[in-house]
Amino acid sequence: MKIAIIGSGGREHALAHQLYKSKKLTKIFCIPGNAGTEEISKNVDINFEKFDELYDFLNNEKIEMVIVGPEKPLVDGVVDFLESKNIKVFGPRKKVAQLEGSKTFTKNICKKFKIPTAKFKICYTKEVSFSYLKSSEFPLVVKADGLAAGKGVYICKNINDAEKAIEEIFNGKFGKADQVLIEEFLEGDEMSFFIISDGKNYKTFNTAQDHKRVGEGDTGKNTGGMGAYSPSSLINDDLESKIINKIIDPTLRAINEMGEKYVGFLYAGLMIKNKEPYLIEYNVRMGDPECQTILPLIDNDLFEILNSCCTSRLADQEIKWKNKKSMCIVLCSKGYPDEYNKEVEIKNLEKKNNFNDKFIFHAGTKSIDGKILAIGGRVLNFVNTSNSYLESRREIINEINELNWEEGFFRSDIGYKVINE
Repeated sequence: MKIAIIGSGGREHALAHQLYKSKKLTKIFCIPGNAGTEEISKNVDINFEKFDELYDFLNNEKIEMVIVGPEKPLVDGVVDFLESKNIKVFGPRKKVAQLEGSKTFTKNICKKFKIPTAKFKICYTKEVSFSYLKSSEFPLVVKADGLAAGKGVYICKNINDAEKAIEEIFNGKFGKADQVLIEEFLEGDEMSFFIISDGKNYKTFNTAQDHKRVGEGDTGKNTGGMGAYSPSSLINDDLESKIINKIIDPTLRAINEMGEKYVGFLYAGLMIKNKEPYLIEYNVRMGDPECQTILPLIDNDLFEILNSCCTSRLADQEIKWKNKKSMCIVLCSKGYPDEYNKEVEIKNLEKKNNFNDKFIFHAGTKSIDGKILAIGGRVLNFVNTSNSYLESRREIINEINELNWEEGFFRSDIGYKVINE
């Protein structure tokens, strides 16, 4: 079978790498892909946001199945469009993709189905927002409603911070804004919990913990993710049962009551407080870098799992996991998440290969005239699986130091809360 993967980041390279192992695939296309996917698939430089152009390519190449990596095409309805053309797609349809595309959509589900989450207020004007702040406790969280590339969340220590955040959102920093979400600030430990669903049944798909802040000790600005480890040290049978019963099952019940079904990965960003889970947000795809961290732990054919979701046969699949710990550290361009140089060459990468326990997944890269150039803020994902997080971190740091890319930087403390040196 021929398949196509939509996206160009580390998540998509990790998906391509794992799918490349399947004996049931004849060819993989990545749209548009990066310098890493180019080694194992055919990169196609078309604009996947133009659905007609995307379909023409898929139809001409007789591609039978599409896997959607990033959130925007899901929220824009690429699954609905391709399904109408009788192409199998792994990913949720537009209506249920609002779980990520609209924070207020998710909060209203939480309210109706009594899903534990932070207390919240949806405000439709600046004036109402400012008035609500006067009776609020700080710190609190102000969020843009729609997709904001992970940057539309403000943790506000005082009323001045909150008013500035509200001004920026309503003034269009993240696109047209008709409302903002103001939430209580929850303290606890964060965790990422994943499931995979075929619309009828679902299975858990491991856990992870990522580090969003750019600086050591989780300081500085928020980023798309500086690293992650899997499985989460917080997970146990009792907590998993609470997450499923109080959060996952009610959410899927809400979707069913809409007359919809959920196909794809569902990623619950959680806060664990006093051994109780609270939903912070949903993502309607695998996280990045959580995907790069989790996939190397799979011990069976990923294509069979994804294909079974497209054909409502997930119940027949057993998902096997290696009894190892996995860690990912992201090598970024100096200056990220602010301004950074682009089209900077990375030398010596051709000497690095992916093995059973060592992986390099490309993110912001492209290949030109035999050279690999950094074109993004997050550039390379170094992943290692071993018997301990400390061992994995040491191995990764050795790999990054051997590469010796002077235009890059990374956090050397990923997993510091669970590593005792």
